[in-house]
Amino acid sequence: MKYIKLYFLLFLSLNFNSFSEPIRVACVGDSITYGAGIKDRKNMNYPNQLGKLLGNKYEVKNFGNSGSTMLKKGDKPYWSQKEFKAALQYKPNIVIIKLGTNDTKPQNWKHGIYYSEDYKSMISSFTKLSSKPKVYICLPVPVIKTRWGITNEIVIKEIIPAIRKISAQTRCEIIDLNTPFHGKSKLIPDYVHPNSAGATIIANTVRNSIKKP
Repeated sequence: MKYIKLYFLLFLSLNFNSFSEPIRVACVGDSITYGAGIKDRKNMNYPNQLGKLLGNKYEVKNFGNSGSTMLKKGDKPYWSQKEFKAALQYKPNIVIIKLGTNDTKPQNWKHGIYYSEDYKSMISSFTKLSSKPKVYICLPVPVIKTRWGITNEIVIKEIIPAIRKISAQTRCEIIDLNTPFHGKSKLIPDYVHPNSAGATIIANTVRNSIKKP
């Protein structure tokens, strides 16, 4: 009987990981997170690729909503979208925030003085969850050419410096999604949205940050 108990305890110890819950990763963002413009979007959007890279110990969900802004006064605030509520209800262990591209539109950036305040408020919305997630904040992908009112000048001169300052204030780690695309404009065929190969770059960059020792 004693040996049976020992074997049972050994079985439990060897198989504990197979019964543990996966680490939940919430990818929060706009159309770039959603995967707009990508052929076979369902499989090739960056969160789905990220899930494959991280393996079965992680569960990655895509909470991207096309056109969304970080700004609460923007023309389509992420705050008002069902994906934001769903991301909070998911109670993630890790959050990847990639918002700011649509904020550069003229009708949105006229409220730009509130960008940092709203960003820090969103970070707080996640960090106060019972799951106490680690939050990563992303520097936006480059805008190759102004389109739909989205401009690279504001990304470079306003959004990126703001995110760097937010990182210093909140101690949230930055994921640089801007630099990896330098010299690779062909991966952003419509000037704003990366294609599937670009989504692979995003997925690998995010994966490397999550897995960094």
